[in-house]
Amino acid sequence: MHRRTRWFSVAAGLAVAAVALAGCSSGTSSAGGTSTGEDVKVEIWNYWDGTNADVFDEMVATYDEQTDGVTLTTATIPNADFLTKLRASASSKTLPTIAIGDLVWVPQIAQIGTLADLSTLLPADVLADVNPALVSFGSIDGAQVSVPVSANNLAFMYNRTLYTEAGLDPDNPPTTWEEVLSTGKTILEKTGKPGYELYTQAGDSGEGLTWNFQVNLWQAEGEFLTEDNSAAAFNTAAGKKALQYWVDLIQSGVSPYGAWGAFEKGEAGAAQEGSWMVGIWAADPPFDFDVATAPAPSDGVAATNLGGEQAMVFANDDASTKAAADFLAWFLEPEQVTSWSEATGMLPVTDSVATSADYLSWVDEEQPLLRPYVEQMADAHARPNTPLYPAISLAFAQQIEKALAGEVSVDEALTNAEEAVNQVIAEG
Repeated sequence: MHRRTRWFSVAAGLAVAAVALAGCSSGTSSAGGTSTGEDVKVEIWNYWDGTNADVFDEMVATYDEQTDGVTLTTATIPNADFLTKLRASASSKTLPTIAIGDLVWVPQIAQIGTLADLSTLLPADVLADVNPALVSFGSIDGAQVSVPVSANNLAFMYNRTLYTEAGLDPDNPPTTWEEVLSTGKTILEKTGKPGYELYTQAGDSGEGLTWNFQVNLWQAEGEFLTEDNSAAAFNTAAGKKALQYWVDLIQSGVSPYGAWGAFEKGEAGAAQEGSWMVGIWAADPPFDFDVATAPAPSDGVAATNLGGEQAMVFANDDASTKAAADFLAWFLEPEQVTSWSEATGMLPVTDSVATSADYLSWVDEEQPLLRPYVEQMADAHARPNTPLYPAISLAFAQQIEKALAGEVSVDEALTNAEEAVNQVIAEG
């Protein structure tokens, strides 16, 4: 699942300036340009708008100005048209050099055109610094076909006002499933509003429900698909534990069964929300809200779900492929990752930046509500990297919703979901 942020932080201007300085100091170290006397053309497609597009274009311009022998251009393709236009460009043999799209699109884009193996083109130390879950997502058939350029994840966001009205300490949010249930009951009893909103309906894509549920599945030490993505893996004791937790929340009245949106309207005590909401609400919060790491079962493990964008390089020709990889190597250096993250509010995709004193000091001073999201990057998982994932997600959510609606038991829902998902995989 992906959300775009239009947030420009108070430090954005400084961050863009830092990009320019970083470009002067390190842009030519990782990008060599060409010795032929002719510029290599690198076209980059992305779907960012607003601040994200402005900052990215500024970074591309900085790199372009500091790198001889390469000319980079960017094109903004609307999110809804992105895959369609890529397929059309493949048919006309006009594929861009770099495509930057939603993480879950990578396996589908790999089927559109030949993607370069970035493991042979990026410096080993650059690739080693990238969040392991994000690196693993871009690994298909032994090749590293994508690298992350942005990240987000899910954490526990809550309404401090409702917590106070319910007599709860807003500085001590729940840390376990058990506490989510107990504090949710207190909020319901004292304020008449549900204590914790769940994503309970499959809708047109299923991904809202699936993406949120996977967090609790992993916290219960379960898996969604087998390691090779050849079959469902959630119909287990861990899967039953996670789904029973959701059913218990609904049956207790703590979580309503219905359309998503109560928490964001101030009508629920808490919800599992993405890091992008910090940026969206930064300038004008709808209510006094706070963030904590995602509560896990008392006998489980910490986990969250990753989103964001990944960059892929189409192997159109050797020169443009190398030039594109050199640009991505530069983009993934600490200076650029720090500047990009501070300017856009996206989470760092590299471990060195996510744990650096400089970046964490910026977070604490400028956007402290991002801190739980940053800390969770160490425990984050990525969704299965299969081109069938969109159909799998919908099939799963449609069956799980029936348990949330009280139409079938937890066991029946998991069994039916397993059969539906395996059918999608079998039919290809």
